[in-house]
Amino acid sequence: MFRRFCSISIAIGAACAPAQAGAPSIDAKIRSEVAAEIAGINAQDPVKATAYEANDMMFTECGQFATFGRASYRQGLAMTFKREPAWHLSLIDEGVTVAAAGNQAIYRSTYDEDSMRSGVPYTHKGKYVAGFRRDQDGVWRIHWSVVCWESPSHKKDG
Repeated sequence: MFRRFCSISIAIGAACAPAQAGAPSIDAKIRSEVAAEIAGINAQDPVKATAYEANDMMFTECGQFATFGRASYRQGLAMTFKREPAWHLSLIDEGVTVAAAGNQAIYRSTYDEDSMRSGVPYTHKGKYVAGFRRDQDGVWRIHWSVVCWESPSHKKDG
């Protein structure tokens, strides 16, 4: 299922064109929305962490079942925040590709994820890919997203 989903994501990304006139503002808007959600995650605030998720969104993380709907995703984050109060994300790099029609975009990034296990700091790198669509009300929302680890979690150096 995950490989098929990644293949679909790659195919969608291939159908996107290089930035068009006006696309830099779309790029900046999407980056700003992701930054706001990351800030919500780092503040352990499930409402802010899902502020730009569509009501019918789909989220999946490698090795896990998919989550459907913003309410379910928000509930899952709230449980994670209780279990992992030291959970913290830091974006390393990111990019946005806007569809030629200007109504859809693919966001992708690499990130560091830090947490604690029995008082010991752990870290790992991951990738995040999300499909954005400008909805009828003009707001760019995440309709699907995928998190995939680049490395297994390991003790943090230093």
